[in-house]
Amino acid sequence: MAAFDPDPGNPAREPDGRLRPSVDRRLETPRAAGVAGLAFAVLFVASIVLLHNHPSSGSSAPEIRDFYVRSGSGVALVGVYLAPFSGIAFLWFIAVVRNLIGEREDRFFATVFLGSGLLFVAMLFAAAGVGGALLAAVRFEDEPVPSAETVVTIRSLAFGFLFVYAMRMAAVFMIVVSTIARRLGVFPGWLVAAGYVAALVLLLNVSYLEPLVLVFPAWVAAVSIVILTARTGEGG
Repeated sequence: MAAFDPDPGNPAREPDGRLRPSVDRRLETPRAAGVAGLAFAVLFVASIVLLHNHPSSGSSAPEIRDFYVRSGSGVALVGVYLAPFSGIAFLWFIAVVRNLIGEREDRFFATVFLGSGLLFVAMLFAAAGVGGALLAAVRFEDEPVPSAETVVTIRSLAFGFLFVYAMRMAAVFMIVVSTIARRLGVFPGWLVAAGYVAALVLLLNVSYLEPLVLVFPAWVAAVSIVILTARTGEGG
């Protein structure tokens, strides 16, 4: 027996009374992807800039002590707390982009897309956690100010998580998304080409050139702007 429909003229229901998938909800997905992507880009860059406040590898013992004793460590700690929020925004970006692809999703690319995105977030969290370990130990556990050797070791470990692992996963993510977008024709040609080029730069880079970290959030921001622009054009 068909379910009773108090409003048989309701276009949101099938003839037998079942609810139809919400068209409005599907149309809101691109906007959500754009907003989440921009939020990730802003939070990620802010976190990296604030964490860059750490003493460099060539800092002297007095400089390291001044950093941990004075207010400089508080600014870097804000960067540590921003990193999880950038990761959350990126997870939302992954989810809504995948939902945007919908039934056209290829299982092979979907697996690499999801896996690389999740591994990027994991490596980002690991880098931020390691980078903030000494800050938390000194400020909240009353540990002594670390030596210059300890600072170099922890800094190198955090850089390894970020540059060697997180950026490689970001590069794979860019390649997969660019490939899916090229096949479905959802991104302009220049954005697809830029994604491939930027991904190769991150994938083949063997240095710790810090500005390269900004390539990935810049690409995510570009994707987000294209999605939002397309959404606005459809609405107009």
